[in-house]
Amino acid sequence: MTFFFIFFICYPLALLPLCVLYLFLPILYLVLNHIVRYRRKVVDDNLLHAFPEMSDTERHQIRNRYYWHLSQIAVEMIKMLLIPRFALRYRYRCVDTELVNRFFREGRSVILMSSHYNNWEWMIVALDEMFLHHGIGVGKANSDKVFEKWVNRARTRNGTEVVFADTARETFAHYEENHIPAAYMMLSDQSPSHPDKCYVTRFLNQTTGVIYGPEYFARKYDIPVLYYEVIKERIGKYRIEIQVITEHPNDERPYYITQRYTELLEETISRKPEYWIWSHRRWKLKFEDLQNPKS
Repeated sequence: MTFFFIFFICYPLALLPLCVLYLFLPILYLVLNHIVRYRRKVVDDNLLHAFPEMSDTERHQIRNRYYWHLSQIAVEMIKMLLIPRFALRYRYRCVDTELVNRFFREGRSVILMSSHYNNWEWMIVALDEMFLHHGIGVGKANSDKVFEKWVNRARTRNGTEVVFADTARETFAHYEENHIPAAYMMLSDQSPSHPDKCYVTRFLNQTTGVIYGPEYFARKYDIPVLYYEVIKERIGKYRIEIQVITEHPNDERPYYITQRYTELLEETISRKPEYWIWSHRRWKLKFEDLQNPKS
């Protein structure tokens, strides 16, 4: 079923220009928000706990804008399958490439921390061409292996390498021990798989477990850590802004990197909350007290 959907529906649609694909947005929005009500309870619960000071009307407005944004992301994921390189360069650009490329000239890798905010998928496709470093997307494996295979084919067609958590240690060891500068893209806003191996802090008014992997690898291999924000300039056009969290991880106090990332992400979400992925079960793990991760 997944193969049929991707090969016979998504690929033919991906041949269409984005301006034509965007004509489907009202229909997709209607289906997601009002007919299927895709994860409506999860979205409502997340917004309620994240913004308890808001009125129901304000949260419902965010929810509606979120479903419109989610519809747009779905369309852009379809186009990702066949988007030309020149179109991707125009629609998805980084204004701080020199900040990253400086580390490449110094022979150093970088860890790019961000979240499922705005269009994160195009970043994977563009990563290897965006900077001088070899681009590597580090993420979680998908339970649908057919979907994962076809999506990763699109993600890696411009040179980006995609690895999953179970092979991350080997990947870091290969590139760092052989002194091959890489740009590791790590989306750290997912719910941790191991509650005893995460950093726990306050995030969006809730006690939250944050994946500790980026800080672990940064400290182990002395890799600079950068935070990047995907900013929507208009429909189908984004710019990437980057700021340094630390150039020397081992000079920082324990957990500083993870905590600072969480603070920056919260600032990003607070500015335009509808662009974060509220339908994700981010707080499915519950934590009674703050705790430190175990290595």
